[in-house]
Parts: sequence; structure tokens; C-alpha cells
Amino acid sequence: MSRNASAGNAERAAARRRLYYWSTPALSAVFGVVFLLAFLAGGHPLTGWLALGFMLVLAAGSALLGRFSETVKGLMDRGDERIVAIDQRAITGAAMALVLVLIGGAIVELARGHSGAPFTWLAAVFGLTYLATLTVLRLRG
Repeated sequence: MSRNASAGNAERAAARRRLYYWSTPALSAVFGVVFLLAFLAGGHPLTGWLALGFMLVLAAGSALLGRFSETVKGLMDRGDERIVAIDQRAITGAAMALVLVLIGGAIVELARGHSGAPFTWLAAVFGLTYLATLTVLRLRG
């Protein structure tokens, strides 16, 4: 591989890491605006402004922490394979906890004589998404 091609690959990788890094604060800010609009539409302007403020603090905090914390930076720019692997295991643990809550909530609602909603349909979305993702990843690999 030529030196120019290698430099081009490194520049593309650095640009991709910068894009990943700034996507977290940007999405936090965007969701803050979405929360504001939703609360305004629902007639709760004060809560909307508080939600926007919280999300902007989260955006600024993540951008700032990413400069001082290697873990936060690794999670945001996806450049450290070890931190990405830790993140994936953490997501798996959180997903398992969520599944247990959904199943438990459905059981409680069914025992009360209700339909089990919204726990049943949230569990169904989770399960169908898992199966679809598993299938796609298996076919690609």
C-alpha cells in the first residue's frame, strides 16, 4: 500500500471517529428540542424547557467528559476496541434487565386481569428485533 493511500485511510478513520464523537452531543441536543416540542404540544411548557435544558447539559457534559475521560471518549468515538467490547457487554446486561422487567410487568398486568399491555407489545418488539438482528448478522457472517 502506498504512503498516500495509507494517509488517506488514516484521515478517513479520523473523520469517522470525529463524526461518531460529535453525534452523541448532537443527538442529545436534537432530542432535547423534540422533548420540548412534545411537552409544548402536550400543554406542559415548563417541563419542556426543563427537558431541553437537561438534554443540553447532557450534550455539553458528554462533549466535555470525552476530552478528559478515556472511557467516555472511547464510547463516543468508537476507536478503542476494548471499550467498545465493554460497551457491548453492558448493553447486553441492560437488555437482559429490560427483558426481565417487561416479562415481570406483563405477568403482573395479566394477574390483575388486564391485557398485559404495554409490557406485552414492548416485549414483542424487543423479541422480534432480536430475531431479525440475529438473522441478518448470521446471514452476513
